[in-house]
Amino acid sequence: MNRKLTTCFIATLMFFGVSMKAENKKLRPVDYVNPFIGTTNFGTTNPGAVMPNGLMSVVPFNVMGSNDNKYDKDARWWSTPYEYHNVFFTGFSHVNLSGVGCPDVGSLLLMPTTGELNVDYKQYGSTYKNEVAHPGYYSNTLTKYGIKTEVTADKRSSIARFTFPQGESHILLNLGEGLTNESGAFIRRISDNEFEGMKVLGTFCYNPQAVFPIYFYMKVNKQPKRSGYWKKQRLMSGVEAEWDKDNGKYKLYTEYKREIAGDDIGVFIDFDTQQNEEVEVLMGVSFVSMENARLNAEKELAQTTFDSLRLRAEEAWNNDLSKILVEGGSEDQKTVFYTALYHTLIHPNILQDVNGQYPTLERGDIAAVSNGDRYTVFSLWDTYRNVHQLLTLVYPVRQQHMLQSMLAMYDEHGWLPKWELYGRETYTMEGDPSIPVIVDSWLKGLRGFDINKAYEAMRKGATTPGPQNKLRPDNDDYMKLGYVPLREQYDNSVSHALEYYIADNALSRLAKALGKDSDAKLFYNRSLGYKHYYSKEYGTFRPILPSGKFYSPFNPLQGENFEPNPGFHEGNAWNYTFYVPHDIKGLTQLMGGSKAFVDKLQMVFDKGYYDPANEPDIAYPHLFSYFKGEEWRTQKEIKRLLNTYFKNAPDGIPGNDDTGTMSAWAVFNMIGFYPDCPGEPAYTLTTPVFDKVTIKLSKEQWGTDQLVITSKRSDKEAYRINNITVGGKQYKSYRISHKDLINARNIHFDVK
Repeated sequence: MNRKLTTCFIATLMFFGVSMKAENKKLRPVDYVNPFIGTTNFGTTNPGAVMPNGLMSVVPFNVMGSNDNKYDKDARWWSTPYEYHNVFFTGFSHVNLSGVGCPDVGSLLLMPTTGELNVDYKQYGSTYKNEVAHPGYYSNTLTKYGIKTEVTADKRSSIARFTFPQGESHILLNLGEGLTNESGAFIRRISDNEFEGMKVLGTFCYNPQAVFPIYFYMKVNKQPKRSGYWKKQRLMSGVEAEWDKDNGKYKLYTEYKREIAGDDIGVFIDFDTQQNEEVEVLMGVSFVSMENARLNAEKELAQTTFDSLRLRAEEAWNNDLSKILVEGGSEDQKTVFYTALYHTLIHPNILQDVNGQYPTLERGDIAAVSNGDRYTVFSLWDTYRNVHQLLTLVYPVRQQHMLQSMLAMYDEHGWLPKWELYGRETYTMEGDPSIPVIVDSWLKGLRGFDINKAYEAMRKGATTPGPQNKLRPDNDDYMKLGYVPLREQYDNSVSHALEYYIADNALSRLAKALGKDSDAKLFYNRSLGYKHYYSKEYGTFRPILPSGKFYSPFNPLQGENFEPNPGFHEGNAWNYTFYVPHDIKGLTQLMGGSKAFVDKLQMVFDKGYYDPANEPDIAYPHLFSYFKGEEWRTQKEIKRLLNTYFKNAPDGIPGNDDTGTMSAWAVFNMIGFYPDCPGEPAYTLTTPVFDKVTIKLSKEQWGTDQLVITSKRSDKEAYRINNITVGGKQYKSYRISHKDLINARNIHFDVK
């Protein structure tokens, strides 16, 4: 078969080695984005159409249906609607997640077909070619039908444009399939070309409590020949012959039926099309009601054409991406950088409808925003490390609204979010990750939210006994012992406690800033409890049994391939042993001094124990810079990791992007600094990839309008920083406070 031709302007031209010299047009940041980066190697990004932080996304769905390709499996096996190597397309899914490692919520599958009507996705699916992806736009050609498909999106709505051949043509909306384990749905016909309804979503990350409805409104821009519903029939014992007689496994309902509900249902709309006739489908979504889904589509798409909406999305992306301008570096490096920045601006997403309404967290009622945007999709165990630091620095108003959203969730639910999704709390992953997000922003100077309420909420999570503590279910042991013992073989006890230490250190910093000295001391002392886990025998952290003895037998490498591992979540002891960013000095003493620490950390890289796709150890390379004379190791490892794992290719992210976390790691390190200690308003400096980086800052927020970072290299392979000037003055440290960073206006690196 003719493999996909990805023509995403600059980025995909580079895939195939096409020279850029013939392109005289000055390129914009948006032109460098390659949405196919991260779409394989478990990156779980997708090339679909989406606005910056928009609720709606429209993604090609190719992970179910065909047994003809080794990559195709049942959809519920996948955590993403799209995998680069897959070839079997069964429609466009609406409202999706980017970079997650759990089953996605992709649903509302919209599919064009031709010929005799067939509503079985395993039969109506098609291979495709001529893929094109650009921020806010995706297109392909279905080889089975000769149909060109195109999609673009606004914040809560979308338009699909299908170019049909001559003959009998169909548009299908399949509500029975998708990545969710839930199959229940409801559809109501408004007219022959308008439908509204609801689809049940749920069990994200295998959590049965996270079940919720998504509402939709769909309108086709032309009058069809006919339209109706289908329902997949349930096989009943003893009636196989009768069951097979009635249109195979499906029952069709036409004009006389106004609405339908149940499992595995869908809409079909039929046309007699002329050659190259275009039919457009407008879609609105809401997590409040069908009425709001319709209102979203009507307000956002009024007097809007497909092409004007595509340009609107592109311009929105270019405006956001232009907040950071880079010069120098290779074309591939610019593509990697701007695609990474693009990925960091997909989540969190706005949740409120155009009328301001949104579903409250875990209460089931409806509220309305009074100020700013209400956000959702808080994958905080991932994003507390760097995504929110990037938003605070470059997009502070957006981050301010996210913090307001988190505090509103506390008002609604009684707890800060952990992994919130469309008004439900999934409780995925561990720790108390809201704390470092809030503290980091406030200590850097971001305001516009109630810090006293925030402190109340954070202190509640830190001090409420378990198991009624929804954020720290093992808080009794933690508060009493200073650590969490291994009570069940795979309870992730060490991982839990290490997260609590980081959160408590951040809370201690805030308590001190607010004049709460006794709390500051309490939480600071708690944050040092990691020392209980250090095993001198192995030189790593090690689970502790309820008896107080270390777990045995113990293998520090168990878990390196994500197999179950006592005490540790998604990793091994080496991925967690340096995971004490708030007390490197104390950890150094435990390990026997600076030389022992540096040697052991270097060994982690030399022996391949470092996992570039695992959040707990992603800051490891920066730890060398805490030791005078060893900073070059940070610069060397960052250069190697960027060159090895971040590429202008479908496998160009080392693993799950985790709603932008891996991409944020690349963004920061490519421009020359990284926030390696969440909750501390400071960064580690490292070698920029580019000759010049201009960060456009909010003067209202930061008192200055830009930060310019320049570097001069002795040759293109140079990576060791020889000299740093900050604000025109010699700078001796490789760590810099947030205040000094934004006040510098310019930072220069001499690199040899």
